[in-house]
Amino acid sequence: MESKQSRLTQKDYMKTALRSYLLQNGFNYNVYQGTGYLNSILPALKKIYADDPEKLKETAGANIEFYNVNPHMAPFVTSMQLAMYDHGEEIEDARSIKMALMGPLSGIGDSLAQFGIAPLFSTLFAGLALDGLGFAPMGFWVSMLISMFVIKMFSGYLGFKLGTSIIDTLSEQISKISAAANIVGVTVIAGLSTTFVKANIPIQYTSIMADGTEQIISLQEILDKILPKLLPVVLTIIVFYLIKKRNWSTYRLLILLFAIGILGSLLGILG
Repeated sequence: MESKQSRLTQKDYMKTALRSYLLQNGFNYNVYQGTGYLNSILPALKKIYADDPEKLKETAGANIEFYNVNPHMAPFVTSMQLAMYDHGEEIEDARSIKMALMGPLSGIGDSLAQFGIAPLFSTLFAGLALDGLGFAPMGFWVSMLISMFVIKMFSGYLGFKLGTSIIDTLSEQISKISAAANIVGVTVIAGLSTTFVKANIPIQYTSIMADGTEQIISLQEILDKILPKLLPVVLTIIVFYLIKKRNWSTYRLLILLFAIGILGSLLGILG
């Protein structure tokens, strides 16, 4: 780890937080918010690596990867990551923290915006609209814009304060924190793969028991007894291999998975 003098100011972090309004503009199913994320932090990266174009290129390339976080909480992530880069931390350590923050902050942001603030203001202004107040719809829209702006800027400021204050203290422990973040990330991905990846084999056959009765044997039940969720895990590992080792794009993977699903269903192998 190479520690160096900080080049970014609080103003740079706040500018990055404002640029996160464009996070969704480059959305695509290959890297999701990856393009918008890099666009948010790029001016700050140019300032940090002004004397090292190769490092800038390497860091920019590492941040155009898949990312998907609640847009209102994104400034917290960008501030934390920029603080690490500005402190001279390794790209992989900063990436681990970035990935570990994606799931928890998405949950917090979605709960806050969609299940907290939006229902609160909609209830308030719907009541005013029923009372005949014409400004109620516009009031709801303005209230949402202001509250989301406050959350976005506050999360960026919080990430800046935490990042710049604790990294000096924890600089010797960053590698351990990064390893812990990797474990959290792998645990979350494993949980998601067994929950949302669906793969089932409907093949069954009838066996005659010793007493002459018939028993239906399900291949899926046998697999579940060997290891629950075995097929989703195998499918996830195959997809990971194709992305990581073969550099397959998301669209190519989708075509492959659609083909496997349709052919498997027609042949009765998958159901």
